[in-house]
Amino acid sequence: MTVLVLATGNPGKLREIQPYLEGLSWDLKLKPEEIEVDEVGITFAENAALKASQVAIATGNWAIADDSGLEVTALDNAPGIFSARYGTSDADRIERLLRELGDRPDREARFVCAIAVARPDGAIAMQTEGICPGEILLAPRGEGGFGYDPIFFVPEKGLTFAEMPPAMKQEVSHRGRAFQALLPQLKALES
Repeated sequence: MTVLVLATGNPGKLREIQPYLEGLSWDLKLKPEEIEVDEVGITFAENAALKASQVAIATGNWAIADDSGLEVTALDNAPGIFSARYGTSDADRIERLLRELGDRPDREARFVCAIAVARPDGAIAMQTEGICPGEILLAPRGEGGFGYDPIFFVPEKGLTFAEMPPAMKQEVSHRGRAFQALLPQLKALES
C-alpha cells in the first residue's frame, strides 16, 4: 500500500478526507508536526501545490494537500485565501463577514477547494478544483459543520452547510466536488 501524506497536522481534516478515499489502496497519514509550510501563494491552487510539494520532498512519500476558502462577490472575493485568518474564531470570522457585507442585496458567494497531489520528488502529479456556489445569509442557521457553514446557503439543496447531513455536504461541497474530479486520477495511479 502506497503512503499518501496529508499535508496537514489536523486530525479533523484527516477524518474529513478519509471517506473520499475509501476503496482506494492509498495509506493516508498526517504530515509530521515538525514540517511547516508557509502558504505564500496568491491562489488556492498555488497554496495546495506548495504544501503538497514541500511535504512530499520532506517525507519522501506521495503527498496530498488542499487549500480552500470562501469568496464573496460583493466583497471583491474576500475573504478568499485569507478565509481561515479573517478572525480569531469561527464566530469572529462570521461576525466580521456579516458586518462587512451589511445589508447589500448581492449576497452571492462560493466555496472553492483546490487539491494537489505531489510525487515523492515534489513534482505535482495532479491538481483539481471544486466550487460550490451559494449565498450568504443575514444570520447563521444550523448546528453542524464549522467555519462559515452556518451562513453559507446552497440554493440547490435549500440548506446551509451547517444544516446538511454529513453525507449531503460531502457530496455537494467544494471539497466533495474537487475529490470527485480527483478520484479517477488517483485510481489510475494505482494500476
